[in-house]
Amino acid sequence: MQYLYLFTFGPSIFIVSYIYLSDRFREPAGLVISTFILGHLICFPAGILNNIIIFSSNNPKDMVFAAGLIEEPLKFSILYFFIRKRKMFNEPMDAIVYGTLISLGFATLENIEYVFFNNEEISSLSIAILRAFTAIPLHACCGIIMGYYFGLYFFRNRSFTLIKSLLVPTFIHCTYNYLTGVNTLYFLLFLILVILYSFKLHNEVKREQKGKLFEAENKLKD
Repeated sequence: MQYLYLFTFGPSIFIVSYIYLSDRFREPAGLVISTFILGHLICFPAGILNNIIIFSSNNPKDMVFAAGLIEEPLKFSILYFFIRKRKMFNEPMDAIVYGTLISLGFATLENIEYVFFNNEEISSLSIAILRAFTAIPLHACCGIIMGYYFGLYFFRNRSFTLIKSLLVPTFIHCTYNYLTGVNTLYFLLFLILVILYSFKLHNEVKREQKGKLFEAENKLKD
């Protein structure tokens, strides 16, 4: 049973800790926790919409890509309507931290449903292990990428990156879901490329942050 919990919760905890600790100027615990919980909460409207759009269709497997069209905009809405207005949201790395928290808050609750309430023939432990190396990293990468482009929009006055912060993770999520039922090799190659890309973006912001004396930057968007 301990392995089941390890693979269900361990990957999210590890990735969140890595991103959080990579931030030179740590975010307040209260906002970190509330953001993670908000990621949990959007699972509920996402579940309703997924049932209406995907699982009520005649061929749900053909519609599975649509989950990205539902889930990523919900994550984006927290970043835009809640995080953007916080006083402590004051530099590009913050956007990556909170983007990751939202995504993994969502993925963690989703993981509980898949692992502990599944009706599949495959064992719960097998599902937990499979998702630990696929779905959880995918959600984390989408959060990092969303946060990266959102940070450019908010702190670098690059208006077009606001659209990219929504469209790029949505495209990645939709493609990931589509490839799960098409070709295993293409699916794995795509996931590896997404992981490498998200690491590149995160490291770029991390290097930039090393040269800063102070955390706060001018907020160019209201």
